[in-house]
Amino acid sequence: MPRRPGLSARLKLTLSYAGFLAVAGALLLAVVWVFLLRYVPDNSKGLLGISPNRYLLVRTFAPAAAVAMAFLLVFGLAGGWILAGRMLAPLTQITDATRKAGNGSLSHRIRMKGRQDEFRELSDAFDSMLQRLESHVAEQQRFAANASHELRTPLAISRTLLDVARKDPTRDRDELIERLHAVNTRAIDLTEALLLLGRGDRGDFRRESVDLSLVAEEAAETLLPLAEQRRITLDVTGGAARTSGSAELLLRMVTNLVQNAVVHNLPSGGTVTVRTEEHGDTSVLRVENTGRRLPPDLVATLTEPFRRGTDRVRTDEHAGVGLGLAIVDSIVRAHDGTLDLAARPTGGLLVTVRLPATRPA
Repeated sequence: MPRRPGLSARLKLTLSYAGFLAVAGALLLAVVWVFLLRYVPDNSKGLLGISPNRYLLVRTFAPAAAVAMAFLLVFGLAGGWILAGRMLAPLTQITDATRKAGNGSLSHRIRMKGRQDEFRELSDAFDSMLQRLESHVAEQQRFAANASHELRTPLAISRTLLDVARKDPTRDRDELIERLHAVNTRAIDLTEALLLLGRGDRGDFRRESVDLSLVAEEAAETLLPLAEQRRITLDVTGGAARTSGSAELLLRMVTNLVQNAVVHNLPSGGTVTVRTEEHGDTSVLRVENTGRRLPPDLVATLTEPFRRGTDRVRTDEHAGVGLGLAIVDSIVRAHDGTLDLAARPTGGLLVTVRLPATRPA
């Protein structure tokens, strides 16, 4: 916002230093007058008949006091200007870095040297903020690029199918309609996933008491036909685990985890175990499944948007859009929780969600 020009902080500090010295000098002169000169006799003989009288002392002391006051004022202005400049030099560095960041240069860092003080603490906090902001912007740019690519793919396929149908009128229309329906469904699923991911990142939802054990049972019941189709044993155990949040988002979180555990499992004979429990002030949800062994470096990237991993790509109708665990991570963070992924030694994945627990009213 526009502001009227005013005195700089350096000039204000300089005037403060000079004013402080002037006041201190005046107080010193006042002390000399009160405790010394006022007790000198004001007569021709002076003190004990041998010392100068008050009149002579004042005539002698006043010019020297005026010179001392002038020196203090000049010294205060000059010294204050230098000291203020040295004290505000770190602030100038921070201001320059702020301007560069405002112009879009997020890679700049202050890295202020010296021992720890308030300015260094502010500088370190600003550097940390720039680092997080740069990482967030880079992540958003990658996400936008990936989202554009993923959305462009079904549109390009639809256009190709329509072009082929236009050039070949004898082509089977039922097959064309079926393929267009599948491509359109995938585009709709991707769009809904993107909207849900954005909603989870914003955190603008109404909170209510939710029992994760009931949510897990509902998600398991919904995905039971898929598990039976793939001959996967789906088991839900544990006790009540209450938390505060959006029932819809938490249901989507558990559904994504269970579906991910069912799809990325053994071809047959695999298991998926969902367990809920409370540990003090934390509600815990664990989803564990069998499957192929996963390298640790792959597990660390599974929550990135559109990240599927070489060993986890599917080509069937449950291939997904690469946002399942990214949505889970977004929902967990929006509910002030933590998400941990760990590869099982025998194969598969163990996902642990920890959310703040609430007590029933």
